[in-house]
Amino acid sequence: MFFNPYFFNYNQFYRLTPFFSYVRLLHASPDAPAVDVYLDKKLIARNLPYKNFTEYLPIPTGLHNLMVFPAGNKKNPVIDTSIFIPEKKIFTAAAIGKLTNISIDLISEPIKEIPNNKTLVRFIHLSPDSPPVDITLPNGNKLFENVAYKEVTDYISVAPGLYTLQARLANTDTIILNVPNIRLKQNRFYSIYAVGLSTGNPPLQVLIPLDGNTYLKF
Repeated sequence: MFFNPYFFNYNQFYRLTPFFSYVRLLHASPDAPAVDVYLDKKLIARNLPYKNFTEYLPIPTGLHNLMVFPAGNKKNPVIDTSIFIPEKKIFTAAAIGKLTNISIDLISEPIKEIPNNKTLVRFIHLSPDSPPVDITLPNGNKLFENVAYKEVTDYISVAPGLYTLQARLANTDTIILNVPNIRLKQNRFYSIYAVGLSTGNPPLQVLIPLDGNTYLKF
């Protein structure tokens, strides 16, 4: 799991019903400031900085208004949108894109069985200026192929262990990011999020949180 400090006490606003899903927030907009996030005009995350996740929040099923403001500001939201939350699902709601066209991408985390002593991992491309990429091992073996911006791959099963992963321009040997020492533990779900910019700052990098479908129960 990533951090805790930006989580606001959600439970003081909502009584948990039998009809809900779990949602965490991710700030993946590379040039946006830290943000405050409101759900149905109630503050659910305060001062959430770029590259950080909230804890998973239990959100009642239904249509909700989600508003995102620069931290400490309640005028002129950078996002004002509606999201529909179905029943008994797990999501990451990511703020993506540059500030001029920032939006919310609701990314599902499917609940499924993990093969014995294996790890399930997938790749999510959230770098707005990066072209399609292949995610490979150092020997060139492809784990995920030709993944474009906003695309989410299926989970694949791998052996737990220590990995070096590379992002290469799709269908080439050109490496644009090398990520060593990634430890994947068995019987867990992970998503590899590519964030940042390949041609500017903040630079291209990956976030590899433990996904909630590893441990959340309904």
